[in-house]
Amino acid sequence: MKNIYIFVVAPFLFFSCKNEEVNAPTFELKQQIEAITLLGDTLRSPSLEDNQAYKNYQNAKIAFENAPKNADSIIWFGRRTAYLGYFKDAIDIYSYGNELYPEDARFLRHRGHRYISIRQYDKAISDFEKAVQLIKGKKDMIEPDGLPNARNLPLSTLHGNIYYHLGLAYYLKGDMTNALKAYSNRTVTEKYPDNLVSGGYWQYMIQRRLGNDEKAKEVIENIDPEMDIIENMSYHTMCLFFKNELDDLKIETIGTSSSDVLSYGLGNWYLFEQQDSLKAQALYGRLLREGNPYSFAYLAAESDWNRLFAEND
Repeated sequence: MKNIYIFVVAPFLFFSCKNEEVNAPTFELKQQIEAITLLGDTLRSPSLEDNQAYKNYQNAKIAFENAPKNADSIIWFGRRTAYLGYFKDAIDIYSYGNELYPEDARFLRHRGHRYISIRQYDKAISDFEKAVQLIKGKKDMIEPDGLPNARNLPLSTLHGNIYYHLGLAYYLKGDMTNALKAYSNRTVTEKYPDNLVSGGYWQYMIQRRLGNDEKAKEVIENIDPEMDIIENMSYHTMCLFFKNELDDLKIETIGTSSSDVLSYGLGNWYLFEQQDSLKAQALYGRLLREGNPYSFAYLAAESDWNRLFAEND
């Protein structure tokens, strides 16, 4: 669990405001049903706690109220709202920002992410595809972290995150062709080993699902144990396992501590490498019982379960 919270303000970016007459609405947190999972479970907004995340939210809210038409203030207000688990409220904030700044791809990027959180994948894809059009021909930019890693080093970019989340949304829809296309585009923005292992993890599984076993091996060919990984350790571990450099017992033992990435990756391995659907189902089931219902691996397991195992449930 990360326990370092730093409020980072992104460099001010200049975008034209479409409608100077737009009135800034009042945004207050509302406890509500955030999502109905594909398996029929109800996810609600959590109770608020007086912790650092809530204090960061309060600071972002004050900054927004002091500058309600500043693009960066809106972005951070939405991000801090989403970090509390209030995804629909965050979507409303991003929608307000998108109305003011329709040429700023950041609002579609973040809103699309939260559409993924609440299982509205078609809306997410629509936002990301529009964002792809907006960033064409534009210089990429580092995206500041809301929850900085131990080195306080942002590892991702706006363009990279748009393609990464677009690929994930297509993956969750079961559209592996478009998922691969998005992740392949993302490779041009990969700068750190962390990006290589997170992208490699998803591309490997996409290629296996498409029946491209040799291409799957090529995706992770250059991933090795000595890579300097800052935060994506589980992705790194799973890629090494896919390369037969770790055994499944070790992965399973790690997975019992509710590491969603490992549990989902191992489930995939049993499903496509070992043709053992019962073992895969057991791993998916454990993940769906014990994992974080908003993690990407959980969402993927949920989608798989709905397609592959629901009839036998």
